[in-house]
Amino acid sequence: MDIETKKSEIKSEIAATPVILYMKGTKAQPMCGFSSQVVQILNHLNVTFETRDVLSDDLLRQAIKEYSDWPTIPQLYINGEFIGGCDITTELFQSGELQQLLGKN
Repeated sequence: MDIETKKSEIKSEIAATPVILYMKGTKAQPMCGFSSQVVQILNHLNVTFETRDVLSDDLLRQAIKEYSDWPTIPQLYINGEFIGGCDITTELFQSGELQQLLGKN
């Protein structure tokens, strides 16, 4: 598979999945502190979400960065929209904006 095909796959996943987190590791076993923090926030809010492990797929890791034009992982998408990484997700959670985006207010 080439990177353009992988980006097309990512686009389809994001469109089909209300909340998806591209992260290092899995929901049950995050492999970096930043990914872990976003998982904790989403779990705290009782959000149903999917994850994709970029550590298990180098092409996915490269493609998601190109797709979003964002250099770091994790990357959170809600209702097809790129929200951001750990810092932005944390700020939105602390301000209550994340809860509004998720309909959890």
